[in-house]
Amino acid sequence: MRVEEGFQIEPFVEENPYTSDPVLPSLLRRILPPQTLEEVEPDLVRFGQDVITKIRAAGEKVAPPQLTQYDQWGRKIDHLQTSEGWKLLKATAQAESIPAIFYERKYRENSRVYGFAKALLMVGDSHEVFCPLSMTDGTARVIQLMGNTGMKKHIFPRLVSRDPSYAFTAGQWMTEKPGGSDVSQTETTAQFLGKSNRLGPHYYLDGFKWFSSATDSDIAVALARTGSPKDGSRSLSLFLVPLRLPLLRNPSDPVPPSTSNGVLVHRLKNKIGTHALPTAELSLDRTEANLIGPLNQGVKNITPVLNITRVWSAIGSVGGLRKCMAIAIAYAKVRKVEGNKRLLRDAPIHVAQLASISLMYRGLIHFTFGVVGLLGKVECNAASEEEEHRLRMLTPVLKAFAAEKASASMEEAMTALGGAGYMEENQIGQIIRDCLVEKIWEGTTTVLALDLLRSASDGRRLNSLVNWAVHIVASCKSQELQWTLQQHIESLKSRIDLLKSIYQAPVTVLMPRPALIMTGYICSGVYLLEHVIWSHESNQPEKDVDIEIFKRWMDDGGFISSVEDVKKANVNVDQAIKSNSAIVFGSKVGAKL
Repeated sequence: MRVEEGFQIEPFVEENPYTSDPVLPSLLRRILPPQTLEEVEPDLVRFGQDVITKIRAAGEKVAPPQLTQYDQWGRKIDHLQTSEGWKLLKATAQAESIPAIFYERKYRENSRVYGFAKALLMVGDSHEVFCPLSMTDGTARVIQLMGNTGMKKHIFPRLVSRDPSYAFTAGQWMTEKPGGSDVSQTETTAQFLGKSNRLGPHYYLDGFKWFSSATDSDIAVALARTGSPKDGSRSLSLFLVPLRLPLLRNPSDPVPPSTSNGVLVHRLKNKIGTHALPTAELSLDRTEANLIGPLNQGVKNITPVLNITRVWSAIGSVGGLRKCMAIAIAYAKVRKVEGNKRLLRDAPIHVAQLASISLMYRGLIHFTFGVVGLLGKVECNAASEEEEHRLRMLTPVLKAFAAEKASASMEEAMTALGGAGYMEENQIGQIIRDCLVEKIWEGTTTVLALDLLRSASDGRRLNSLVNWAVHIVASCKSQELQWTLQQHIESLKSRIDLLKSIYQAPVTVLMPRPALIMTGYICSGVYLLEHVIWSHESNQPEKDVDIEIFKRWMDDGGFISSVEDVKKANVNVDQAIKSNSAIVFGSKVGAKL
């Protein structure tokens, strides 16, 4: 039998990712002013159609980067060639005003919501092009906050430009071999040249950066040591590093050699995913750079980059889940089972699996855009002191929680297609591999759990989070809604009380990670409740579904398990530590502890 004979599987067709999204349009109706929504929604609809046509077509031209380190005569050239598709996707995002929307601020604090909504629609088809654009966004913010006059004049406009031929992208170089996430062991040194140029105090950098994403960028922000190594992170400063010299040239000018600023590529990283993204090990050999901000405050000065890229990381996780879920739903509408008699969409056990995926997506997207809204407020000086504290608390939680939970739901979406889900053609596998990096990039869950612990040690920050949660719960004034949700609201209250108590010193050494996961569940639940209250009060057509979503979130097995894990982390801690070591390293090791 020929392949075109006999039974033919009907291909699934994805719809416009904005108009078909089960929650984003409703979410934007709640959080955006009506006038703003009226202006931006047509662009989101138009862009959604572009995603499944033009942008997806560009993605078909994406291929891994190629590095030629030496020419025919043995000269070091480090010629990095990225694919046509990669360049086109990057240019498309820039032309779509990402990250320009954030800094033009036409819609003030809501500009963040608008821009990230566009990114969410595209990220599943972006092949991780938002990695360099997220760092470009963060670098623009750093220069906006602490860049000197020359940087604000010559660099900032290019970082936020809508013109791909003029725009810069930026990388971020922190990770080195000795320390990984521990930058206190940074070996790269900076030597002041005793002069300044139009971009500020002029330095030479010498060192080795072990993990440099977006190696095809125009500039990077990097940490380097400007004091004694014994001072650890207190003697690190932040620098703007041109990858090629001259940096400031006309778009029509020839591109300088890759080695023109002493940035030498040791090798491209062989990664499990993000294959289109050029990530490299770099040597810095008398590399010219300019100081950003005060001397020896590099860790503090680079914080805006980290905060913004962590929000971008959450967008990557949630956006990847969005596309995987959309594929699974589209497949259920065309695939017939039981002797070709019934669609998967009519099989209750299958729809229950899709509903579980949708539940996680809904919880994560509400949490994500809640934090995005706070970021927009802080950047536009429209946030209260409590909102600033809450953003500091929630940023590491969001990044880690979204990465942990989205990946598992993507796998569920893959299995919802059976064997067809395991095929590379539908891109679910590629999205899962790419999104696994979100569990590591900009801090693992454990690193971020410790960051959250440090943040919660400031009582003002912890109170800002607890007070907000209590306020949202108290804003449920409808007696009908209170009666309908009584059990689940009481459950949420008790978990908020538990959250407040576990961060009271002393916190046991096993507590930070389970506490972060429970915090993620609680915050998502609070945002879902806020949406339920609005939906009910404004009589939205989805109000009954919104109620059911909140109930299921509170009853979710993962949420319940997170509460139990937090309680266990306070019981028999010493014995648990010994047992863990025995399980991992053997009973003799455990016995010595």
